This record gives sequence, structure tokens and C-alpha cells, in this order.
Amino acid sequence: MEQNQETLQEKLESFNNTKDTTQEYDPQDIDKNKVMAILAYFGILVIIPILAAKDSKFARFHSNQGLILLIAAILYYIAYTILCSIILAISWRLIWLTSIIGIIGLVFFVWFIIGIVNAAQGKAKELPFIGHFKLLKV
Repeated sequence: MEQNQETLQEKLESFNNTKDTTQEYDPQDIDKNKVMAILAYFGILVIIPILAAKDSKFARFHSNQGLILLIAAILYYIAYTILCSIILAISWRLIWLTSIIGIIGLVFFVWFIIGIVNAAQGKAKELPFIGHFKLLKV
């Protein structure tokens, strides 16, 4: 049992083993703008740090991560809705398949938690798989 827990922990660590650029940020900026960085992951509220913390490099980094996450989630749910409509148009008996496909949406919740934890800890780490995209100038 203990060996399985270590394996799970190792898998989680490898999943979140992304580029860490924390050393490039001013520690005072990080301390001052942690709340704005955390707020960036709450969907449409990403607008607040984008507008209110324009001069904070740390808040801009997390605003970019939050914006990427928001766009990816919107695109996923649009595709999911279309796919579910097609599946249900084929047969209502395939409704179980839409539930299984919907479980993929949990990845967005995991990214949400990872982003908030990184921001609260004062880290500038990219989100796994989607964090390397840049929409905002940092």
C-alpha cells in the first residue's frame, strides 16, 4: 500500500514537473500580488488582475496562465456539447458514453488547483500541457 502511494505521488510530481521561472520575479512583487495571481484562475475574474495589476510581472504571468485555462475550458465544453449532441442524436442509449467523455473535464479542475497552489506559494510554474502558450505580454 505504501509503495502504491509513493508511485501515485511520483506520478503527480511528474505531471506538475513544468518550467519554473520563479527566480526571474522580484520577491516583493510576488508577495504584493499573490492575491491577484490567485484571482487569475477564477474564470472570467481573470480580467481583474489583467487590468488592476498591469505592472506586476508575477500577476501577469498567472493572468496569462488563467486566461489560457479559461479559453481551453470554453473550447472543451463547446466541443463536449457538440459531441454529446451527436452521440444522443444517434441513440439515447449512449448517454453513458457522454458521462465517460465528461470525466475528461476534471483535468480543468486539476489545472485550476495546480494554478492556485503555485500562485499561493509564490511560484511561477507553467500549467501542465497548456502553460507554455503566451497570450499576454509578461
